[in-house]
Amino acid sequence: MLQFKNYARPETVEEAYELLRKGRMNRVLGGGVWLRLQDRRISTVIDLSACGLDKIEETEDSFVIGSMVTLHQLETHAAFNDATCHVFEHAVRDIVGTQMRNCATVGGSVFGRFGFSDVLTALLALDCEVELAGAGVVSLASFVNMPYERDVLAHVIVHKHDYAASFAAVRRSATDFPVLNVCAARWDGWHVAVGARPTRARLLEGERLALPDDFTPEQLDAACERLSELPMGSNMRGSERYRRHLARELGRRAIRQAAGLEAPSPDPVAPAPRTVCAGHHGGAAPSAPALVGDAAPAHDPAPTQAPKGGDASCS
Repeated sequence: MLQFKNYARPETVEEAYELLRKGRMNRVLGGGVWLRLQDRRISTVIDLSACGLDKIEETEDSFVIGSMVTLHQLETHAAFNDATCHVFEHAVRDIVGTQMRNCATVGGSVFGRFGFSDVLTALLALDCEVELAGAGVVSLASFVNMPYERDVLAHVIVHKHDYAASFAAVRRSATDFPVLNVCAARWDGWHVAVGARPTRARLLEGERLALPDDFTPEQLDAACERLSELPMGSNMRGSERYRRHLARELGRRAIRQAAGLEAPSPDPVAPAPRTVCAGHHGGAAPSAPALVGDAAPAHDPAPTQAPKGGDASCS
C-alpha cells in the first residue's frame, strides 16, 4: 500500500524546493492521476496547490503557465489556443474525459516526460521553456533529455510567434495511448516532434531536419525519412517497423497541413485509428495523460517510465 508519512502544503515554490531537498524520499505531488496502490512509503509528500501555480498569464511575448494548471484549463484558454494553432487543444481534448483533465496538471505531464505523452509532443514543437526552482529556465528541448533531478517545476513558458502548426496521432482505439504522435510547427524554421516511439518525444529542427520554409516535394520526402530514422521500439501497441512508417506518413501529413498544402482529414469511422490535425476543423485525437509522481503504467516498456521509486518532483 502507498503510504505518506508526512503531508506538506507550502505556500511558495522556494519553500517546496527546500522541503524536497531535505529528504531523499520526499516527493512532489501534482494532479494525483497516476498515483497507484503499491507497497511503498514516502517520507513527505509536497502539495503545490497553495503556491499560486494554477494560473495562465499572458505577457507581450509569451504565455506563462503555472505547473498546477490543469489540462482542461489550458485546452479551453482561447488566447493560448488561437496563438498556437490549437495544437494543445487537439492533443489533449480526448484524454479520457473532462473530469480527468480537470485533475491532470500541465506540470506533471511535462515533468514526467513519459513516452506515451501527447502533451509533451505538442509543446515540444513550440518555442517552449520550463522554469525550475533549482536549475532555472531551461528550453523544453533540452529538458526532455535531462535525467530526473530533485527539482520543482514552477512554470511552462510558451513564447509567441506567428506559428503555423499541426498535431496528428494514431491510436488503436479511442482514449488509448497513442501508437505514435507528431507535432509540426513552423517558427524560425520547421520544428517537428515525434512522440510515443514508445519512448519520450524527440525533436528534429534546423540542420537535423533540413526542411526549408518553402520546401519542394523532394525536400519533404527527405525530411520525413529523417523522422522515420529516429530510434523506435516495439510494444503491445505497435512494432518498430510500423512506427517508422507512421513517423514518415504522419510527419508528412502534419507538415503539409501546417503549411496549408493539405486539408485536414475527416474523422475516420470507428474503430479505425483516429487522426487529427490542430489548427483546423476536424475530429480530435484521444490520448492518455502522463501525470504524477510515479512510474508509468506497468504495460509500457521501461524507457517510458520514471525511475523506480518515482521521480523526485512531478508538479
